[in-house]
Amino acid sequence: MNSFTQTLASLNTAVNDVVWGVPALTLLIGTGILMTVLTRFFQFRRFGHMWKNTIGGLFRKEKGIRHSHDQHAISQFQALCTALSATIGTGNIAGVAYAITMGGPGAVFWMWLAAVVGMMTNYSENVLGIYFRRRNQKGEWSGGAMYYLKDGVGRMKYGKAVGPVLAVLFSFFAVFASFGIGNMGQVASITESINTLVPAQASTVNLVTGIVLIVLLALVIIGGLRRIATTNERIVPFMAVFFVIGSLIIILMNITKVPAAFAAIFKGAFNFKSAAGGVGGAVIAQAMTWGFKRGVFSNEAGLGSSVMVHSASNVKEPVVQGLWGIFEVFADTIIVCTCTALVILTTGVVDLETGASISGASKLGLATEAFTKSFGTFGGIFLAVAVCLFAFTTILGWSFYGSKAWEYLFGTKSTIVYKVLFIGMVAVSATMDVSLAIDLSDTFNGLMAIPNLIGVVCLSGLVVKITKNYSDRIISGSQPSLKPMYSAIPEIQKEQEARKD
Repeated sequence: MNSFTQTLASLNTAVNDVVWGVPALTLLIGTGILMTVLTRFFQFRRFGHMWKNTIGGLFRKEKGIRHSHDQHAISQFQALCTALSATIGTGNIAGVAYAITMGGPGAVFWMWLAAVVGMMTNYSENVLGIYFRRRNQKGEWSGGAMYYLKDGVGRMKYGKAVGPVLAVLFSFFAVFASFGIGNMGQVASITESINTLVPAQASTVNLVTGIVLIVLLALVIIGGLRRIATTNERIVPFMAVFFVIGSLIIILMNITKVPAAFAAIFKGAFNFKSAAGGVGGAVIAQAMTWGFKRGVFSNEAGLGSSVMVHSASNVKEPVVQGLWGIFEVFADTIIVCTCTALVILTTGVVDLETGASISGASKLGLATEAFTKSFGTFGGIFLAVAVCLFAFTTILGWSFYGSKAWEYLFGTKSTIVYKVLFIGMVAVSATMDVSLAIDLSDTFNGLMAIPNLIGVVCLSGLVVKITKNYSDRIISGSQPSLKPMYSAIPEIQKEQEARKD
């Protein structure tokens, strides 16, 4: 059995090196660059429009943004909160710390760049998700990469055989990723953070934690998307603000060190000093690799995950939900990840030249050290609470992703089987060593990106067409009478055209 486990681990490492290696990261970043260029830098040109029609709409109390009158759909804000629940997780804390120690402070710059182009990847996914979604047997919206692969790529001249196969592969990878990165990995983070506060009773704490999580998750997940969305709508804004405010307090406490932190980020990104010595290329490549890797891993742009919940929104304009996708990446990486990075870089827990940990701590341990250095014992408690909230909501978000992928493979009625299996896995995750399972799921998480990105690239022209249609009708108003592009499905197109909002 041990030899089998070792063989499986070795095989997974080899596949993981490819899935999260330079070629795959190039494809992820390259797709973002492609969509940025094709839409003529939409995320920059229309940033004001994005802000006004997403978060800005909350303050104007616009219809449909905060509440949904459709009992089979969630509001646009609920879709955002559920998407953020899955993206704002331990990767925003432990992942950022790991990127800095492995790639140096310069990795933060490349993380930002991954987010800037990732905004358009996420935008494109959401536009396609809304355009190709349909109602399931319960009348709920079902959308995601599997649908635009099957009905989008599958309708192309050379995609009839490929599209449906890619859709099944994406769904298969998503189900496995949900059990690992969306369940086991998050439960492990919760138990680890609690054990730092109560180290003497680890086994008992893990058992109690597992039981509490099972009860809480069952109450939410069995209730379906609307209960998940309602729960996340209440927790996610609070936890994000809670973490950002705590981080800003530490940054302000070390305000004199902020200029040096930014200098380290930009110097490390281009490594001016090492470049003069002839070794800059390798160091820059390391910073780029880790920055891109953790950036993509954090905001999930290109993986095709969050589009499944965005597709459940009550919105009728595909571009509007795409705007929420832009904000999602902005909030996750530009705001939350940057806060973590500045806390680590201004508290003196790492060397600003290399990013090496002074104490030898890494990942969550390094982040805990940074918060504890500023807040004392309260810092450890603060971060433990943040990690627990982040991980709990990530489990909720990924439970929905996995259920939609399962639904595509096995049908709507069978999703109760998935939910029971998903909740039951929490008990295993809390009480057993699941490190190999988490590593395997990390690979499946990356494998999701391949069919999804093929779909986005193949349908990039359609994204541009839908974007131009919206811009001509709504933004510039040059062609207000132009027929809207709401859906690829004629019946749904008519249904959306009949809506009065």
